[in-house]
Amino acid sequence: MALVTSKAMFEKAYKGGYAIGAFNVNNMEIIQGITEAAMENRAPLILQVSKGARAYAKHVYLMKLIEAAIIDAEQSAGFDLPVCVHLDHGDSFELCKSCIDGGFTSVMIDGSSKSFEDNIALTRQVVEYAHDHGVVVEGELGTLAGVEDEVNVSAEDSSYTRPDEVEEFVSRTGVDSLAIAIGTSHGAYKFTADQCTRNEKGLLVPPPLRFDILDEISRRLPGFPIVLHGSSSVPQEFVRIINENGGKMPDAVGIPEEQLRKAAEGAVCKINIDSDLRLAMTACVRQYFAEHPDHFDPRQYLKPARIAIKDMVAHKLINVLGCNGQA
Repeated sequence: MALVTSKAMFEKAYKGGYAIGAFNVNNMEIIQGITEAAMENRAPLILQVSKGARAYAKHVYLMKLIEAAIIDAEQSAGFDLPVCVHLDHGDSFELCKSCIDGGFTSVMIDGSSKSFEDNIALTRQVVEYAHDHGVVVEGELGTLAGVEDEVNVSAEDSSYTRPDEVEEFVSRTGVDSLAIAIGTSHGAYKFTADQCTRNEKGLLVPPPLRFDILDEISRRLPGFPIVLHGSSSVPQEFVRIINENGGKMPDAVGIPEEQLRKAAEGAVCKINIDSDLRLAMTACVRQYFAEHPDHFDPRQYLKPARIAIKDMVAHKLINVLGCNGQA
């Protein structure tokens, strides 16, 4: 099966009350773990590549790894796995064009740091080129806090999406989906301790997502695909393993899974899982070397990391996104 766009995926997700998982990839083990989980759970899949990951792994390597994953699904699972390859947070027309020309089926142009008019102009430019080549486009309104590649946006510089802007933005740009800001955040350190409260066990509790903003946007854009970025839950078991094996991740906290499930059951068609996969890989590698300091073969420590990624993705597909069985 050839790569697909997210258009049909989103239409089915909106009607079915679930969301498609968008997972960031940058090496073989991560791609294998994600796609193996999707195969076993018959879940449609969006594999995302950030600007930094594309520079690190190189475009051609990532595309060939994804192609191999699709062939593996056909041969070992016996069905066509729907896979969309998406540019995450493209910051220029040139980058989006390069990805479109290189075989991506979806791109995001993130003009959220620009003025409203400049965001519209840049997004429209990308949409015109993408649609001429059969590729779909995601735009963004509102600015998420946290770290995405080398860009660090402070909580003070973040901003919620303004519902009164969404209709004009979608109409004038022609985007196929819209990323909004309702309180999610990029990176493993999504919130500072000062932004959180502590429960009776002394654990940090992040501020709740702004479902009132999501509901108003949904009212203004009925049936239109909405996207949430920065939606990792930062599993505390992996944080603990990392800290017990030489890491320093105090007060790392993510988005509660029950809130993400609520979003998936509503208007949100795509949920981006950014840092959880890296946490799983880092925790497994650190723990393996602590237990086997004399081992050096990458296959020895990357295999359990791949399994951990597969198990995590399967959990997300079933318990958070609800998209298992939809492929």
